Amino acid sequence: MPDAPDPRLTPARPDLADLRLKGIVAAERYVAGEPARVVVPAAPLRRAPRLEAGLETEAVMGDAVTVFEIRHGFAWVQIVRDGYVGYLPEAALGPADPAPTHRVASLRTFVYPAPDLKRPHVAHLSLGAAFAAQVQEGEYWQLAGGGFVFAGHAAPLGAVEPDFAATAERLVGTPYLWGGRTSLGLDCSGLVQLCLQMAGRACPRDADQQERALGNALPPGLDGLRRGDLVFWKGHVGLMLDADRLIHANGHHMAVAVEPLREAVERIAAKSFGAVTSIRRLDPVA
Repeated sequence: MPDAPDPRLTPARPDLADLRLKGIVAAERYVAGEPARVVVPAAPLRRAPRLEAGLETEAVMGDAVTVFEIRHGFAWVQIVRDGYVGYLPEAALGPADPAPTHRVASLRTFVYPAPDLKRPHVAHLSLGAAFAAQVQEGEYWQLAGGGFVFAGHAAPLGAVEPDFAATAERLVGTPYLWGGRTSLGLDCSGLVQLCLQMAGRACPRDADQQERALGNALPPGLDGLRRGDLVFWKGHVGLMLDADRLIHANGHHMAVAVEPLREAVERIAAKSFGAVTSIRRLDPVA
């Protein structure tokens, strides 16, 4: 019997589903989704259209989404980047065009109403947020949607940071946030996804999805590891900085932290995550 569709990745409800799923899942009606784009610095994606519903993940400025329904201030969407399905605030969305040309390469940057660092900022953008640069005025990009960003904090959309472990090191001390994937707050798989995204690598959102999709499993044991290897537990993931040190966003430190792998393994084994389930090594980029 085939596995049931993953509800995190399947835009289907009993009353409504993506037209592409007709004949695959049952629903009262099917709709062709409409393209849109996130136009606010960051937006919470929730499992239900309620403000008190838990945070599943975050979308950031420039993220493309497919919208299937807008109702009572919430949009039911699928994030194009990783396929995640849920509810975003309607106010977070705007037209799909213009497409982004640049993304934020610093941990975060400010949006100003004019190309002047002395003006009060109007928003901030996190690492990985993307925008359409209209023209450059001095040291600032003018955004197509309004505002100015310091050009030195941005890079062309296709630029990558191949050492994704180095990106993780820049995020040490970032507070732990369940469902977070910005430089203001991260969970374990959000850290891995963001760092791989900045390296130009596709990455699923959650730890179990990452364990199934990324790299190749190494033989059991903690020896012979190297920078960039991913260590998985049930519901948790960390990234090796070298043969001995692990970096991960975790609830023990309530932050992105670096610690000896063997110490982390012993502590985590005594808690709800249990033993390491696999260690995976990513293929080098061609």
